[in-house]
Amino acid sequence: MADKKTVRGYLASALTCRCPRCREGKLFKNPVSIRLSKNTEMHERCAVCNQPTEIEVGFYYGTGYVSYATTVAISVASFIAWFVIIGMSTNDNRFFYWLAFNAVLLLLLQPWLMRLSRSLWISWFVKYDPNWKKNSPVYLPKE
Repeated sequence: MADKKTVRGYLASALTCRCPRCREGKLFKNPVSIRLSKNTEMHERCAVCNQPTEIEVGFYYGTGYVSYATTVAISVASFIAWFVIIGMSTNDNRFFYWLAFNAVLLLLLQPWLMRLSRSLWISWFVKYDPNWKKNSPVYLPKE
């Protein structure tokens, strides 16, 4: 048998916060933590393919939009699940219970959502390169 390495797909590499160029190296220095300052510490370059993780100054400012979209999607999904499982009514406080549940859910997911936003953001600018060993890392063009 040939010793062929299985390559992660786009979604798997983004969800596990892997380098988008080689899909092997880890983007973050530390595991997911409740300490938000440690949670966003990234390697300057991918340990596997040498891709810079901060392509330009202020590169990750756009992750606020990604984070907003993912929290809205999670809120909509939790609302639909709540509606299907528990239901909504104007006769009681079920809507307010869902609001409290959703707030706690988003607070618990926040460390992971911060990382996911960064992982998705960089993956939109740095594409997977199956020949990364031969090609040089990606840099944004200077304007």
